[in-house]
Amino acid sequence: MKRALIVGAGIAGCCAAMSLARAGWSVTVVEKQARWQFHSSGIFVYGNGLAQFRELGVMDDLLAAGFVVPGGRNVYFDHCGTHIADVSYPTVQGAPAILGIKRAEMHRVLSRRIEALGIMVQLGTTVAALEQDEDGVEVTDSHGTRARYTLVIAADGIRSGVRSLLWPQVQPAYSGFGVWRSVHARPPELVDKIMLMGPGKRVGIMPISQDKLYVFGTIAEARGTWHDPAKWPATMRETFSEFGGPVRPFLDALSDGSEVLYTAVEEVQLPLPWHKGRVVLIGDAAHASTPFMGQGGAMAVQDAVVLGGLLAQGLPVAGALQRFGELRAPMCRFVQDVSRRVGEAGARADAQSHRDNLAALPTGAQGAVDGFYAELARLVAS
Repeated sequence: MKRALIVGAGIAGCCAAMSLARAGWSVTVVEKQARWQFHSSGIFVYGNGLAQFRELGVMDDLLAAGFVVPGGRNVYFDHCGTHIADVSYPTVQGAPAILGIKRAEMHRVLSRRIEALGIMVQLGTTVAALEQDEDGVEVTDSHGTRARYTLVIAADGIRSGVRSLLWPQVQPAYSGFGVWRSVHARPPELVDKIMLMGPGKRVGIMPISQDKLYVFGTIAEARGTWHDPAKWPATMRETFSEFGGPVRPFLDALSDGSEVLYTAVEEVQLPLPWHKGRVVLIGDAAHASTPFMGQGGAMAVQDAVVLGGLLAQGLPVAGALQRFGELRAPMCRFVQDVSRRVGEAGARADAQSHRDNLAALPTGAQGAVDGFYAELARLVAS
């Protein structure tokens, strides 16, 4: 039986494990964390990602654990709370348009599915060394254990250890943005995804369960900016102090006991090919993006499904990996480019740029969404 080692048990790694198991491979997953635990802020997944989760058999469980935004509605306000525009995101292949879910809940669903499939998971383990020949990969793990695999899939994130072994010249690049996230109780009436557009800053609100939501805020910051984690709630409240409207009660509620996370946003752009021999990078290890299009999770699960599908066709491993990169790179780079442009446009803090951004939303926002998803569909079809 063909044996695959998957490095990393995040979204990309878990989905790759399911996808290859479905294709008849024997799969082992190694994860550096000593126990299953993930950042507990929220994530939203659009329809193009949910359709792939359905193909893996976990969409219904994710929908039950999270919150489906009615009609895929995204409501825009200015930073003072004045309504600007409503936008509807599309359903894709019958999947809902937008799901919000707590990250810990998403990984609970994925890990249970992996357990149900009988996939071996070794926690507290990383890859220390790789040796390849024409027929396979000899892997030495962090405990000194050696094992041989037909294929190694590196899904170990933006600071991929496998990438550092084989592509040491490829390093994460700071995007110029910081992202703040906090988790709050959800009022029953708050059911939409909400975006508030301020001068040089953005704040969003996303329901993630029947009783929770998360607030996320983006801001341009200089490289090396550091915020004391002990003061994160107060710093987040101060950073977005000019925002009112629907987000004001949540910012006011931030206190020492609040669930707050800050991240300096980095990107990864791995040139093709995304493989060396029988080792391939997927997800953030190959193409981490800024968060402005909300496509990180969708790109990860699509990587997994496409790769598993190619391997299920019985293609030689080298041919499957080559084709995988050729299929996925155009879409992932498109997402990166659009997300970066959207972030840069919103980061302009001068008054005229802010007025221009707001003025464009009522007539342009829906068209921009429709155009983006039309291009994603075209890239899938090609």
